[in-house]
Amino acid sequence: MGKINQGILGGFSGKVGTVVGSTWKSINYMRALAVNVHDAKSEKQLCQRGKFRTVVNFTKTITPFLRVGFQEHEDGRSAVNAATSYLMLHAVEGCADEAVLNFDKVRVSQGSLTAAADASAEVAANKVTFSWTDNSGAGDAQAEDAAMVLAFNKDRQEAVYLLAAATRADGTAELPLPTSWDGEALAIYLAFCSADGQHVSNSICLHNDALSTEPDDPDSGSGDEDDGDHQLG
Repeated sequence: MGKINQGILGGFSGKVGTVVGSTWKSINYMRALAVNVHDAKSEKQLCQRGKFRTVVNFTKTITPFLRVGFQEHEDGRSAVNAATSYLMLHAVEGCADEAVLNFDKVRVSQGSLTAAADASAEVAANKVTFSWTDNSGAGDAQAEDAAMVLAFNKDRQEAVYLLAAATRADGTAELPLPTSWDGEALAIYLAFCSADGQHVSNSICLHNDALSTEPDDPDSGSGDEDDGDHQLG
């Protein structure tokens, strides 16, 4: 119980409700009681933490790419936060320590610009060769749209990318790969950005090498279709 020392307007010592009074060098102080915070460890919370950790470990490797690729969101969040929310909702599977990304469902770009047509990617000789049909004039597609290309190394949790590897009219682009990546599992993506930098397309996963810890997706596109990243060019 608290004790008033100098009348109703004076300081007090002890606890009164959620307030603690004390005196130091003739100065009266009051402070709120500390709130006991317990580390939440319910099954649902542990599941979400695992999903979030998995997504963040991915997004932090490609932050500059996501700043362009998710720039069109309009809800006040940063582009990276918008990308994180998308991946949490649509691309992460499993729970807690078993949470993994389904790279066929991952987007590294999301927007209103017309996407690539008839696109493919081939990995050989320490590079990725991208090909697509020039669909300029379809929707808002323009010949000068910049091709955004990205390869994520699942073994190393590293990425290389180019934000302007070619134009839509070129129909092809190349992305050099580190020689140390030979034979390692990659997920490869293609998107476009308008010449004025204001609009982007949805990305397309064109290549997805499976790891044993990933979901077995029979429709996988495995070969047919201030940051920890490495931007080339």
